[in-house]
Amino acid sequence: MTYTNVLVEKRDRIGLITLNRPHEMNTFNIPFARELNDALMEMEADPGVRVVVIDAAGKHFSTGISLAEFTGKTPKEYREFIRLMDEHNHTISRMKKPVIASVKGYALANGAGLSFACDLTVAAEDAKFGTTAINVGLICLGPAAPLARLVGRKKTLEMVLTGDILTAVEAERLGLVNKVVPREKLEEATMELASRLAAKSPLALQIGKTGIYAMQDVPYHQALDMLSNLFVSLCCTEDAEEGVKAFLEKREPAWRER
Repeated sequence: MTYTNVLVEKRDRIGLITLNRPHEMNTFNIPFARELNDALMEMEADPGVRVVVIDAAGKHFSTGISLAEFTGKTPKEYREFIRLMDEHNHTISRMKKPVIASVKGYALANGAGLSFACDLTVAAEDAKFGTTAINVGLICLGPAAPLARLVGRKKTLEMVLTGDILTAVEAERLGLVNKVVPREKLEEATMELASRLAAKSPLALQIGKTGIYAMQDVPYHQALDMLSNLFVSLCCTEDAEEGVKAFLEKREPAWRER
């Protein structure tokens, strides 16, 4: 598939999606949102990709939905438009492969939501995060869905209702970011993390992500039983047998490609 608003490439077993509207601070519009979602699904379907990284061209990760989009739409058109703006939140959570956000500059509104929706986030020291739509008379409800899973109701309400902007260090303290690095080290740190994951059993990664997302929607004891069943299914696979055997034989495992 040909892309314009995002750039797509593969490095070894890592799929890279680069947000590519730097002249518009990587804001979301209809073509951009469609291409981002299409690229994510393409990476998910590619057996040669084990981990996906989302980074950005230009100075900023993404400053949200283009405000020029909020004019002249009927309620039905707004419903379809907002569904498309939020689609990546559904897609990333349903993907079996880990998705890492590599954030620099501003990640605001829907751009912050994209970072929150990713499984892991590496941020440059200059990164800023904020659910800022309230400041223009709108509200960040799409980003609130992954945000609330990460920080809880009270902090989500504070962020969404005030529109305050957090530094990368504050975001890391809240669990919105996994690692903060100097800007010049951002790509290196992101790819190092992606490479570490890509070296793991792809099946174990998939089962792990599936289980951790699914357990959030069920009671504690039911979640334990569900996770146990997933672990049992992994134990019965060739990858599990190979991983244990390789460890005992003191060699690198040879995972099955999927």
